[in-house]
Amino acid sequence: MARVIKLGELDQNKLQQAIVSAPVVPIGKFEWTITDVVDGRSSSSPFIYGNLVKYSKEGHVKIVDEPTKQQFDALANNLLEASSPFVYLPDFSGIAFLHVWNGIQEEVFPRRFKAIIEAAYDNFFVNCTVEPIADYRAFYERLKSLDRITELYAKVYPPNPLFGRLWGNLNSYIKKRKAEEITVKETSEKPEGISTNIVILIQQILENPKFEPDMEPDITDAALLMAADGYGSGKATGVEDGQDVVVRTSESQKSFLHSKEPIPDALAQAARIQFAKISEERNMDH
Repeated sequence: MARVIKLGELDQNKLQQAIVSAPVVPIGKFEWTITDVVDGRSSSSPFIYGNLVKYSKEGHVKIVDEPTKQQFDALANNLLEASSPFVYLPDFSGIAFLHVWNGIQEEVFPRRFKAIIEAAYDNFFVNCTVEPIADYRAFYERLKSLDRITELYAKVYPPNPLFGRLWGNLNSYIKKRKAEEITVKETSEKPEGISTNIVILIQQILENPKFEPDMEPDITDAALLMAADGYGSGKATGVEDGQDVVVRTSESQKSFLHSKEPIPDALAQAARIQFAKISEERNMDH
């Protein structure tokens, strides 16, 4: 599960149109595009379903010659190499896609999706980024294991349409500044490390989504929460049992089980339930 970040001239309508009418993009020895699109934008719960595919212009397949009982290589035009079904939900700027082992892995899908969307507009003043939504509990457990934190880093983008209540002030600041991207970084070589409340904040949210902190979260803590909610990328560097450790928001990506060959409507419904659950658990709002 991830968020699709739209920057530059790319907006919701242009993004969706690019999915529906995706170009073919050559990358390396493969061609990439989106096929089998189901356009559900007019439904009461709008979605767009498709398959991100990679294929070879001239592939090779094994065939059997029956008279000689021998195997031979044969050319196959536009041979499908891998296909990752996905669904995009505009209400959440959310995308759920299948991780395909040795084909379209979870770190490959965002890059290829980005390339296709941007190519639809000739890579001119458009920027599309797919950022994973972190599993709060897994992220919390990794952060909690650090004896001290020596560096915090986050790069975040203004969300649309959802925002997290605990980082609402940071969201307002980004909009006021008319910024498309904010990067924050803190480091400390002191024995006690950085004084941060990020672990406590996530713990309190997990225990009570409507948790109200006594004070507004500090800017870097808010940015890390924002990144964990899928609106950027973040990491915490620290020490665990004497070893330097890096904990990234992308390493604990939220996911759910579904059929590898999904029915579009069913995948859209399942994804909507999961995204709505995330919004409820983190008390996110429009």
